Amino acid sequence: MSDDPTVAALQQRLSAFAAARSWQPFHTPKNLAAALSVEAGELLEIFQWLTPEQAGAVMDDPQTAHRVRDEVADVLAYLLQFCTVLGVDPLVELAAKIDRNEVRFPVE
Repeated sequence: MSDDPTVAALQQRLSAFAAARSWQPFHTPKNLAAALSVEAGELLEIFQWLTPEQAGAVMDDPQTAHRVRDEVADVLAYLLQFCTVLGVDPLVELAAKIDRNEVRFPVE
């Protein structure tokens, strides 16, 4: 695998990983959305009860930084799997959302 993976390559790798384990029947949009929510909650849990200063320094602790990176990976993995199942291109949709937000929230 390349040092600089593409979204498409990661989606293919995730699909192959699931297929090798016969997990596809469980990768429904509802299940993937639920898993995405759970993983986002686990990311949030790391920051629960931290002051803004503590939250800003969370990556300074190697153990906590590792947890953050793992949860970010889990969130992204489920989001990419969700997009694969529904045929959504996340980069196209993000660009379109930014375009809409630029119109919705113009610079004053």
